[in-house]
Amino acid sequence: MASSFDIAMTRDQLVKAIDKPVSPRLKQIALAAALAGGALFFYGVLIAKNGRAWHALHVNWLFWTIIASAAGMFSAAQRITTARWSRSVIRMLEGFVAFLPLAFIILLGMVLFGKQHLYPWWNLVGTGELAHEKEIWFAHSFFQWRSVITFGLIAALQLWYVWTAVRLDVGVTPEAGAAWAAGIRAKMRAGFGEERRELHSTHSQQGMMAVFMALIFGFGWTMLAWDHSMSLDWHFFSTMYGWQVFMGGWLVALMFWSGLVRWWKVQLDDQSLITDKQLHDIGKLCFAFTAFWGYLTFSQYLVIWYANMAEETHFFTLRLTGIWKPTTMAVVWLAFALPFFGLLSVKAKMWTPTMMFFAACSTVGIWFARYTEIYPSYHLDRLSNLPLGIWEAGITIGFAGAFAYCYLQFMDAFPKMRVLLMTSPYRDEVQVPVDPKTMEPLPAHE
Repeated sequence: MASSFDIAMTRDQLVKAIDKPVSPRLKQIALAAALAGGALFFYGVLIAKNGRAWHALHVNWLFWTIIASAAGMFSAAQRITTARWSRSVIRMLEGFVAFLPLAFIILLGMVLFGKQHLYPWWNLVGTGELAHEKEIWFAHSFFQWRSVITFGLIAALQLWYVWTAVRLDVGVTPEAGAAWAAGIRAKMRAGFGEERRELHSTHSQQGMMAVFMALIFGFGWTMLAWDHSMSLDWHFFSTMYGWQVFMGGWLVALMFWSGLVRWWKVQLDDQSLITDKQLHDIGKLCFAFTAFWGYLTFSQYLVIWYANMAEETHFFTLRLTGIWKPTTMAVVWLAFALPFFGLLSVKAKMWTPTMMFFAACSTVGIWFARYTEIYPSYHLDRLSNLPLGIWEAGITIGFAGAFAYCYLQFMDAFPKMRVLLMTSPYRDEVQVPVDPKTMEPLPAHE
């Protein structure tokens, strides 16, 4: 029986519809931006000896990496809920994970070479100025290994999960895509068996992976937020800090997705592949997580303000006074107030100009959230001018270019939609899990 999630075309027709290469010009622009930003960073570090180059790198690593990681987690959440509505559009979000290998390399550079520029407590370890518990937590080797292993596990699991999703589609489609990934596609096809069995075995495997990913993502990014953001002010602590940080990246990932789905709808030039209902559903997710991020952020502030403990309130006092107050208020307006009230209506979520305006507001707002969380901790002395200039702008552009280049390369190399789950005659059998060996339905409790 056909469902409202079916498309009115055969597999061959779908493959033909989505087999459109990404414009080489776009990839060239993205690569040029990435190289320019990288050159500016290395100039700042090696020649200008400017610590702000490291600081700008730090802000942008957190901002862009959490977005990429949140996209992988959202894809896994679709498996946990056995969602069908997103089958034609989820690959446009999964492509974000292509940035994770580069993010891992940058993290290695941060903890190995930028440590004394990025972590104000680094030189205090062993001096007696830190509490005993913090001496243990900030021990240099423990911190470095903790950061690398935690993020490495998150990235590896998310890349593996997306690999399994892409493999299903590569296995049932003709050879096509960017030449650089031909070897990867060949490995995906190796050992690919009968379609129905592959579908069920992969679905079962992804179910286990998705649950582990959710646990590791939540715990791992909480700890990474503590280590790479909250710890910069080593006197401050908040149990809600990690959630507030990584849910900001989750929100921006959804906002990016809302724009990319519209862009791909134009690029693929087939109105039946991406429906208005899907655009509305993504808009509703953007609204919902705007509210959730606002709830987390205000809850953290309210509890600290009400308790009025000096070791906590100084964090917000610094950010709500002097040169930092405008950036803090920009976060309130751009990341919450404007998108929350603006996206209340159905039309605002559906009409591209309004949806893109509020997506841009959220993106800029969360970038300023990362900036305001990190930069004041580097400048506890009262500055006369806001440290926001060529270093921050240039390195941000570089990260944006690198993120876009990785994404476009991924989308050019692999099927742009979940072909098998959109066209297989067995696609809705996964709503009732089966044993992938016997192909018999599992009892409900399993």
